[in-house]
Amino acid sequence: MFSTAEWLVFAGAALLMVLTPGPNMIYLVSRSICQGRRGGLVSLLGVVAGFLMHMFAAAAGLTALLLAVPLAYELLKWAGAAYLLWLAWQALRPGARSPFDPRPLSPDSPLRLFSMGFLTNLLNPKIAVFYLAVFPQFIDIERGSVFAQGVLLGATQIAISFAVNLMIVLFAAGISRWFARKPLRLALQRYVMGFVLAGLAVRLAAEQRRT
Repeated sequence: MFSTAEWLVFAGAALLMVLTPGPNMIYLVSRSICQGRRGGLVSLLGVVAGFLMHMFAAAAGLTALLLAVPLAYELLKWAGAAYLLWLAWQALRPGARSPFDPRPLSPDSPLRLFSMGFLTNLLNPKIAVFYLAVFPQFIDIERGSVFAQGVLLGATQIAISFAVNLMIVLFAAGISRWFARKPLRLALQRYVMGFVLAGLAVRLAAEQRRT
């Protein structure tokens, strides 16, 4: 259905997206450190469930339909930008702590871990914008079913995101210990994440609606 070159380009875009610090990464790291690998894996399953919702919405054209409406697009854009700015402030504010900085958190039940992972991803504006901006560039009606093409692209994106996030869950504790040996690393990581999130917020706010 897709040439190897096209698939590799899409896979590269999906990889860049998952490596960008965002709500999913912050949630998975914090839960993996607090409740271990089991808690992180349950949270990851919730994140994957959120990806499935995004995938089927995009494949069915619902995301494109929503963002094609000027008012809906503007509401999503500004809500997403505000959310990213809030995350940036949480990283940069005085007394803030890095997600890799271990701290006591109240343990959550498996159901809550799953549901919070699901909602964190479902309400992540970066994912909706990614599906809208990237999917149409690879879908060609002459290849056959548009829905099937969307599902194939979505499955690729989910597989890549799952693999990367699984590594984050499995090694979150080790990464945390590496940061803990040098407190300056934690501060640097926090500021880098904060400025990246702020940059993403500005970019999203400046994004013009595609017509």
